[in-house]
Parts: sequence; structure tokens; C-alpha cells
Amino acid sequence: MRAYVDQDVCIGCGLCASTCPEVFEMNDEGKAEAVADTTNENRDGVLEAIENCPVSAIREQE
Repeated sequence: MRAYVDQDVCIGCGLCASTCPEVFEMNDEGKAEAVADTTNENRDGVLEAIENCPVSAIREQE
């Protein structure tokens, strides 16, 4: 699985990057993007980032 951040919806608050820096980083446009796959070790952080995104811009895809 891999998280996906909708760049049209993301407001660049950085919550996901601070919650799960192993997976999310802020790009040059100031928006979040997933840079790594979801693993057993980081899954809780990814799910927390998805749940807490203020604009629901993150989802998991296969």
C-alpha cells in the first residue's frame, strides 16, 4: 500500500509530515506528498495522518 496526497486538496499544513515523517514530506510547492510505501512499522502513523488531515487530502491506494 502507498498513501496518496491529492495536491489539489492539500493546504500544506504539514500535519502528516510531522505525524509520519518516514512517509510524508513537504514538496517544493509547500504541499505534502508520500515518498515511501506504507509498511507494518509505519502503518499507524499513516492512518493517523489520514484520519487527522484537516481537508481529507490523503488516502491509501494499492
